[in-house]
Amino acid sequence: MPKVKQEYIEEKKRMIVDAAYAVCLRKPVETVTITDVIQETGMSQGAIYRYYKGLDEILSDLVTKTRDDYSYIDRLDEITSDPDRPFEDVTYEVCAVLAETMADHLTDIQKINFDFGVLAVNEPERMARIMAGSNSRGNSDYLGKVLFPRLIKVAAKQGHKPIISRDELLSYLAATLTGIEKYCILSNCYGERKNVEPRKLFETFAATIILMFGGRIHE
Repeated sequence: MPKVKQEYIEEKKRMIVDAAYAVCLRKPVETVTITDVIQETGMSQGAIYRYYKGLDEILSDLVTKTRDDYSYIDRLDEITSDPDRPFEDVTYEVCAVLAETMADHLTDIQKINFDFGVLAVNEPERMARIMAGSNSRGNSDYLGKVLFPRLIKVAAKQGHKPIISRDELLSYLAATLTGIEKYCILSNCYGERKNVEPRKLFETFAATIILMFGGRIHE
């Protein structure tokens, strides 16, 4: 296929995905229809189907877009790359990145990611198909499989020992992070409160992690 032709196709697909993104900012993802996306693009139904077989295929590329735009993996890898850096400093810096990223995208990408989570609960098979079509690495998978175990390893190397088992600690970290995300999104996107501050919550999260390892929190 000629290069110009392929670039043209990719540009059209980006336009369609951007339209789906705009619709998903206004509506819960599970209520979005292919008609919504068609109307947002201004294209005909036939034109849309030249590039995508249906809505879920568009949503697969939307998942890839949100993951790429919202990724903090490289920043966290840099923070945790030196095992000799003080565990407390690493923990505070990691949580600061999580807080900054959430605050910057609370009402856009975070909102859409939350909606995808709701879709996964209500229509797990459909969500599995959507996720299967995405080819990008997600932050949640990285946190659970790489970042949190790395924090535990850094703490152990520096003589810190958690007050609970490793498995319990990993479950706690995942559950607390999910709770912070849901609380902030529900408050700012779907509730009456619009001033919930992720940074304060993540400062407390960092302090809790450090205390659970017997470390010293910043005054």
